[in-house]
Amino acid sequence: MTPAAPLTRAAVLVSGGGTNLQALLDARDAGTLGADVVLVVSNKPGVGALDRAAKHGVPAAVIPHQDFTSREAFDAALVAALRARDVDLVVLAGFMRVVTHVLLDAFPGRVINVHPALLPSFPGVDAQAQALAYGVRVTGATVHFVDAGVDTGPILAQAPVPVLDDDTVETLRARILREEHRLLVAAVHAVATGRARVEGRRVRFA
Repeated sequence: MTPAAPLTRAAVLVSGGGTNLQALLDARDAGTLGADVVLVVSNKPGVGALDRAAKHGVPAAVIPHQDFTSREAFDAALVAALRARDVDLVVLAGFMRVVTHVLLDAFPGRVINVHPALLPSFPGVDAQAQALAYGVRVTGATVHFVDAGVDTGPILAQAPVPVLDDDTVETLRARILREEHRLLVAAVHAVATGRARVEGRRVRFA
């Protein structure tokens, strides 16, 4: 019998409570992620995502971005931590930092991000507030490969979320988050199992 191929080794970068991380860990434990989460890295100490990692027995590291004089220096420390764990795939899940070529060059075509809008609409921070201010009737969630821009990389998956008349930023955020959880697990599975890969500005599916 041919031995099974080893699982893709994924790291998840976080800055907050970690609900998207939780979705990934639950899928990993259920055997439906197609990857093993081998490291969680936060740029902030004491966040909820670190507690979630500990409860699932996943090693975690805190690398405070304030300790570095440039984004590139911070990313170099990230790369060192990721390589120490033999990481194959980097998932940004509520990671509130713009990454640089240092990280992207170390993991070409292997860095993905989840964003609470239907890109290219409403990139950057406060996407839910942007959607409400603009008055759109539909927004959503996007998982994309990361490039040198801000939320400009090739789109891997999207899901729409209606904007209701009585929505607040908080209620809209909660409904988008549910789609983020589902979408991110599916996207990680597709990339980890080789079903999806980036070619230029397009994502190709096997």
